[in-house]
Amino acid sequence: MNGAADKWDALVIGAGPAGLAAAERLGARGFRVLVAEAMPSVGRKFLMAGKSGLNLTRAEESERFVGRFADGSEAFLKAVRDFGPEAVVAWAEGLEQPVFTGTTGRVFPEAMKASPLLRAWLQRLSGLGVTVGTRMRWTGWEGEAWRFDTPEGARLIQADAAVLALGGASWRRLGSDGAWAGMAGVKVAPFKPSNVGLQVAWSEHMAAHAGTPVKAVRLMAGDTESRGEWVISKGGMEGGGVYAVSMAVRDGAPLFIDLVPVLEVAEVELRLARPRGKTSLANHLRKVLGLAPVQRALLMEWGRPLPEDGGALARRIKALPVPVTGTMPLDQAISTGGGVAWEALDGFMLKDRPGTFVAGEMLDWEAPTGGYLLTGCLATGRAAGDAAADWLER
Repeated sequence: MNGAADKWDALVIGAGPAGLAAAERLGARGFRVLVAEAMPSVGRKFLMAGKSGLNLTRAEESERFVGRFADGSEAFLKAVRDFGPEAVVAWAEGLEQPVFTGTTGRVFPEAMKASPLLRAWLQRLSGLGVTVGTRMRWTGWEGEAWRFDTPEGARLIQADAAVLALGGASWRRLGSDGAWAGMAGVKVAPFKPSNVGLQVAWSEHMAAHAGTPVKAVRLMAGDTESRGEWVISKGGMEGGGVYAVSMAVRDGAPLFIDLVPVLEVAEVELRLARPRGKTSLANHLRKVLGLAPVQRALLMEWGRPLPEDGGALARRIKALPVPVTGTMPLDQAISTGGGVAWEALDGFMLKDRPGTFVAGEMLDWEAPTGGYLLTGCLATGRAAGDAAADWLER
């Protein structure tokens, strides 16, 4: 043990978006803040998310936006309303990171990557006097002090307030392993995969299509629909279009695929009735419905034996059952549901540990990809940081 405990006004554990947002609010209120991160560098999942274009938020009307979030408390929903899409844009531009809005309403930094924004953010935190320590893995408490394993040995930290932002239980190689659930001493709702790929037992013929993108189709599960692109993978279905319906499928809704979403059933039946002559069925489907090779392959994979009746075939093309066998493993999910149960909290503060607050994916909430997840993490981080600052001032 490295001597007596270090003393700080506030301790933030976890240097992802939620933790850094909490530290920013605490630092702006004049408190001495230590951010403790277990990994060798900060924001690893944040940087990974930005590799294909950092989707900061979604330009939507407030209540429609808030309606995308599931399982959150009133305090959570208030946090998202208070720091919604417009506020996220203003925050990014305040870091001199101009943004643009795509055709679907998704908001991105003009640089597209996460690294320029993260660098600017860390510079702001440094200017506020926030200290960031890496390779500090929280291992529990020793009396009132927080105990960490570091390369130099065990280290104790004392703080008058703390914010836990340790992430969910996916992408453990980036730091979110859910190990805190056995240490926190509070009620934790079981983790479950969100925004996750779906498992399908492909035939040998379809396995050869692995890596093929599927476009211009609609996925339907319960009340959820998605027309986003997805990819055939070796073990099933991956990509944004699939992630959008994955939570409904996980919770028991059957999955269907509409191979021609631009046409009504009656129009499909009418086109199928056109004279075919000696043309093969595959070519007929290509000519009259414009089905791409991968769409025809999916129909043959999941639709056989194909109905001979044109009306029945049209209905199958419009609602082809997908034989999902499960979701991909929890650690492969983009995000996770479950986490610290809302009944264990007063707002964002742990009832059983006054002065300790929780933010980000540690909390029990879910949202789709497309900017909602990151906004939720930023919003709860800021709300927890403000609540911790209010606690310190009292």
